[in-house]
Amino acid sequence: MKKLFLAIMMACTCTLQSNAQEIYTEIKAMAQEVIDNPQANPIIKQMNTFKLTALNYMGMKMRETMPDSTAAFLDKEALALYNFMTIYTQTLAENSQQPAAYQTKLIELFMDASYSNPLFNDTDKDYVLQYFVKGDCLTRFSLDTDWLRALKAVDTELKKRQ
Repeated sequence: MKKLFLAIMMACTCTLQSNAQEIYTEIKAMAQEVIDNPQANPIIKQMNTFKLTALNYMGMKMRETMPDSTAAFLDKEALALYNFMTIYTQTLAENSQQPAAYQTKLIELFMDASYSNPLFNDTDKDYVLQYFVKGDCLTRFSLDTDWLRALKAVDTELKKRQ
């Protein structure tokens, strides 16, 4: 189990070497590359599938509801999603030896940060909560998330636990 978390952590901590106008596209391409890799770990594929779905949703909803928003805004949200997922996997890996109840509380902390910080206030709950309601899914987050706010919420809560 520890090796699995280390593999997840390594996959999520790839460095992004792009300028601000290319971050969204770069993160999507990285996620797609992992998904398309037949040798990638299934859990890492699952996490990247969520990431790609969230990025596609974000791009689509921004065009619909915020057509005047800038590419920089989309890039900031994409980078916050990337960092949220990285901190999530690092936190799980660092606490893999903790009791299951503690690990569950950590997962719930990330789930709550995602759910409690909507970006679009989308009423299509079946769609935006498709990962959130899956009990067997490691990425139980809402697609309708303001990732900048969710990242700050997680950071604040994790600092309280130290």
